[in-house]
Amino acid sequence: MKIIPCFAALALLAGCNAAPGDNPEKTGSRSAATTDSGSLRFVDAEDRGTAFAEPAVLRTQVVLDHLGFSSGVIDGKEGASYAAALRGFQAAHGLDETGKLGAETARALEQWRDIPATRLVVIPAAFADGPFVPAFPKDAADQAKLPALGYRNLTEALAERFHTTPETLVALNSPSTLVGAGRPFRVPNIPDIDRSKLGEDTRGWNATLERLGVAPVQPAAAKVVVDKSEGVLKVFGEDDRLVAQFPATMGSSRDPLPIGTWKIQGVSRNPDFHYNPKLFWDVSDSKEAVLLQPGPNSPVGVVWLDINKPHYGIHGTSEPHMIGHTESHGCVRLTNWDAARLAQMVKPGTPAIFRN
Repeated sequence: MKIIPCFAALALLAGCNAAPGDNPEKTGSRSAATTDSGSLRFVDAEDRGTAFAEPAVLRTQVVLDHLGFSSGVIDGKEGASYAAALRGFQAAHGLDETGKLGAETARALEQWRDIPATRLVVIPAAFADGPFVPAFPKDAADQAKLPALGYRNLTEALAERFHTTPETLVALNSPSTLVGAGRPFRVPNIPDIDRSKLGEDTRGWNATLERLGVAPVQPAAAKVVVDKSEGVLKVFGEDDRLVAQFPATMGSSRDPLPIGTWKIQGVSRNPDFHYNPKLFWDVSDSKEAVLLQPGPNSPVGVVWLDINKPHYGIHGTSEPHMIGHTESHGCVRLTNWDAARLAQMVKPGTPAIFRN
């Protein structure tokens, strides 16, 4: 595994011509902390630097993520998804749904004050080894030639593991920070999962949960509500209490969200994707249908939740930073980590209500 500066990894992800490499003047010594061979566990690194000033919005996003009220990517920004996450938390706790971190909401969040915003971790070798697809093709026909639709590089993989963006990782560290196995790296505080709670390993799902930092045990969903006006997917428990909420991209003027009451028929974890150009109005029918292998950069991400309407479902995405900012072909799209979390909550027959 090559060790590359953080900015170079970000440039590679963006498609720039930055050359990866090792700068012996900036490498320094490796952290004394070690991980077991093959382990995906991120142990804490020894922090010998100055105290890290935790951004308030970032910390709130981290706490809300822990509680199931996702802002999508954790980026320290006060955007629409952050406000929606706050409203979800407020609704679940009987607070005024302002979407702002007022005094009342801040007091309610105080019981989780011991959750820090970030962790300084050691990157495990098994995680750093990938495999990665640096020259990830744009065309589906070329993607079909790949054995898996994996991450482009380690920085992209780290961003998904810690529910953030490559740009945020650069901001939390520095452009010159080296990214590689055994290196200390500051990340949003998304903990490792409890591997003892893992269940049946369907199509490598356990490793996917671990690589996304998604706990295998989640609250059971009595129903799922996709709310177009709020731009979120809400999960309600048996007592009709809101137990989780995720920002979502849903439909477009050409492929509107199918309003109505549906049911989740099944969950396909790490699915193959049958890419049929005839189902997409913005793709030429002259292109051939192809079968794409599983992977986090699949058009449907790491999971597909099928509903009882042909060609429609709830799924992940290869572009988590675009959730809530782009349109879809009628389906409901979540970040990979939120989609994986939802997959652990639902079962065949769970109602899925799509409303305006």
